[in-house]
Amino acid sequence: MDSSQRNDTFKSISGPAEGLYKEKGSKFLAFAYPVVSEEEVRAVLEKIRKEYYDARHHCYAYRLGLSGDVWRYNDDGEPSSTAGRPIYGQILSRELSDVLIVVVRYFGGIKLGVPGLIRAYKAAAADALDHAEVVEKVASEGYAVTFDYVAMDRVMRVLKDMGIAPSGYTAEDVCRMEMRVRLSDVERFRQRMEDAEARVEKVL
Repeated sequence: MDSSQRNDTFKSISGPAEGLYKEKGSKFLAFAYPVVSEEEVRAVLEKIRKEYYDARHHCYAYRLGLSGDVWRYNDDGEPSSTAGRPIYGQILSRELSDVLIVVVRYFGGIKLGVPGLIRAYKAAAADALDHAEVVEKVASEGYAVTFDYVAMDRVMRVLKDMGIAPSGYTAEDVCRMEMRVRLSDVERFRQRMEDAEARVEKVL
């Protein structure tokens, strides 16, 4: 791997995973999901809340992006910092991002106290991550490229040379393609597309 590419990769999980922790009659069901946006986080939370509507708490934490600077945790009615923060701590301790963990609690009638709650939410989150497959993800950005048909061969050569797979191709008066470009390649991609007489526009 080129040294310039080492700073655009991070660890995440390949798919959903579940965990469980029980103490004094309370059950803590943990669900870990790979996510890429706060909109996706909201959709997963809504799904979990509907499916486990009879649970007392739906606590969660998430961390997004290459640097993990988009994050949040929520105690959902549990005493402050006894649920969301320990869940988030498990994401941090494993250096993961693009991850959401939701822990659903069914109360067993016996209070666990602050130390007990922290231990329970931490253990449930850890169990879910123990069952998840950790993968390396490449941070990328979306771009649209537009160009005249006569530039097609030059544009396709750039994409082939850089190992970029286009999608959403349209060809009318002008051609347009969309693609994902890894962060460490963006500057070179822009320059080469300019040389190929193609216009580059950043998209979501």
